Amino acid sequence: MHFVTGGAFNGKRKWVKDHYSEYLSKQWHCFYEEVHLPELTASTVVIEGVEQWVKAELKQLRKAETVREKWKQQLQLLADWEKEDLNRKLVLIGNDLSKGIVPMDSFLRNWRDVTGWCYQDIVHQSERVDIIWYGLNQQLK
Repeated sequence: MHFVTGGAFNGKRKWVKDHYSEYLSKQWHCFYEEVHLPELTASTVVIEGVEQWVKAELKQLRKAETVREKWKQQLQLLADWEKEDLNRKLVLIGNDLSKGIVPMDSFLRNWRDVTGWCYQDIVHQSERVDIIWYGLNQQLK
C-alpha cells in the first residue's frame, strides 16, 4: 500500500500518474465523484480523495469513533485485497487538512480530526508514504 498526501492542488494526482505510468492495468477511483468504492478490477488501483469518503461517512454516521472504526474495516479489506496477489498495488491519495486555520464550524473541525486519525491508520498499513508539496515528493516511509 502506498499513501500519497499533501496540500490541495499541490500535484498529488500528477505525481501519482507519473510515478505509476508504467503500470498498464490501472483503475482510478475518485471519491470526489463517487463515495462508494467500486469493485477492484485492475492490478493497480488508485483511490483519490480519501478525505471525501471520511466526510460523507461523518455526515451519515455523525460519530467520529464509528467512522474511524468503519474506515479501519474498509482499510483492512483493501489491504487484504492487495495481499491476495503479489502483482497488486493499492495507492491512496488524500488531501492534508491539518494545515491552515482551524474551522469554526464543529462539523468541519470533527471532519479534520477524523481524517487525521484515518490517515494515521493508512500510514500504519502502508509500505510507502509520500508527501507532495508544489509537485515535489518527499518520501516519509
